[in-house]
This record gives sequence, C-alpha cells and structure tokens, in this order.
Amino acid sequence: MLSGKFAITIHILTLLSKFPDEYLSSDFIAGSMNLHPVLVRKEISNLKKNHIVESKEGKNGGTRLLKSSSKITLDAIFKMTFDTVTLGFSKNEPNPDCPVGKQINKNLENLYDGINQTISSQLSDITLEDFSNKF
Repeated sequence: MLSGKFAITIHILTLLSKFPDEYLSSDFIAGSMNLHPVLVRKEISNLKKNHIVESKEGKNGGTRLLKSSSKITLDAIFKMTFDTVTLGFSKNEPNPDCPVGKQINKNLENLYDGINQTISSQLSDITLEDFSNKF
C-alpha cells in the first residue's frame, strides 16, 4: 500500500545531499520535516541497511551519505522504500463463479505491474542530485 515513506526518505536524502560533508542529526532532519525523530531514525535504519548512508553516534554524530547523490537514482530509493506499488486487493476472496470475481485479482495484478513499470521508468531517469538541485 502507498504511504508517506518515499516522501520521508527523499526528504532525508535531499537534506543529506545538501550537506555532503556533515553528519546531520535525526533531530535536525526531523525538524525539517516537522516529524518525530523516531520516524526519521526508522527510515535512516533502512537506508543504512541498503548502504546508502552511514551514521556515527555521539555529540557530533549523525548521518551522512555514503554515495554521491549523482550515483543514486530515485528508482533505487523507491525500491528501497517499497518492493512494489499496490493499491490493494479486497479482503474477501472474490466469488470464483462470478465472471468478474474469478478474474479481478489477476487483472489488478496486471494493472499494478504496469504501474510499477511506469514508475520505475520515470524514476530511473532522475538522480538524487537532479532532485536535490531543485532546492
């Protein structure tokens, strides 16, 4: 399902790309988003797991990019955030005797596959640096 995770992740990475030589605290990042630092740290954890950022603890600690923003595509960020986009399926199992019910989930899967291909195609042409340069 769609959520704000992609927007949060892009916000974090855009801030980090603006300060490439600095470690930014989760409090600083959270202040930019008007969000609780715990939510920021959760997304930073995912970025660390994907080797996009590194963090250090302590008084001058924080997070910074491990890779150049010119080497990170928005598609890669999207795929770190979501496996795929899905708008969901009915919680109830459709009626297999109904001409629509027996085919609805397969047709929704095909629709979602097309959406994901379109998203991937569009986002793969944009780097984090390209996006960051808008600010």
